[in-house]
Amino acid sequence: MAPRAHQSVIDRDLIPEPGTIVVDRKERKVQAARFQKTRRIKQSFMGTMFLILLAAGWLYSLIGYFIPVCMVLGIGLAAFQGRSWCNWVCPRGSFEDAWLAKISRNRPIPQVFRSTRLRVAVMTFLMGMLTWQILRLWPNLWAIGGFFVLLLSITTAVGVGLGIIFHERTWCYICPIGTMSNWVGKNRRPLTIAAERCTQCNLCAQKCPMQLSPAAIKEQSSLPHGGDCLKCRVCVESCPKAALAFQKDSLNRAAA
Repeated sequence: MAPRAHQSVIDRDLIPEPGTIVVDRKERKVQAARFQKTRRIKQSFMGTMFLILLAAGWLYSLIGYFIPVCMVLGIGLAAFQGRSWCNWVCPRGSFEDAWLAKISRNRPIPQVFRSTRLRVAVMTFLMGMLTWQILRLWPNLWAIGGFFVLLLSITTAVGVGLGIIFHERTWCYICPIGTMSNWVGKNRRPLTIAAERCTQCNLCAQKCPMQLSPAAIKEQSSLPHGGDCLKCRVCVESCPKAALAFQKDSLNRAAA
């Protein structure tokens, strides 16, 4: 009878308590792979379009006006959705993830690029230069468009260099649009964690395109550098325990 009693105890231990969310890890991996594939397709398309627009801008300078359009749309969206524009809608961000990542050394992004002082300095310099050139060239719209293309080409070259040396998304920390989106959308759709499910496997940090550490929310009240979260859901979909979600999402969504 002893073996039966022992088996009975084991069976009871295997039965989840009422209210427990059972996560099928295999299914989670399948979902994550499907999600990543869809995101890569979007980014590959947008990244390719970015290169085409940049090249075409040197032939037809009015194309350069897509830069201020991106600026307005990115900051405007941040007011409601946080820095989500920079996920895959931003052409340069998509280029970095889809193509630059293939030749990046994928090293940790130096903390100096996250510092407010450097970000403000870069934004002040670039926005000041842009304003001065617009005033100087006004009302020649072709010349102003040409300067937009030149500025985009120079900053992209800097971004590519930083991306190769460090990580493909390094430029995103000092990008003026990214910095302003950070400030405007810092508290929009914050990432949350179900602490009881998190095993601190750190897979979320490994997958994060901005090298953030979502698991740190377990010990802190908020995500460090949370304003730079792209709301891309890569960490959410990659978590094997379904422990992460954005505030408007449900932590009890179907995951099994």
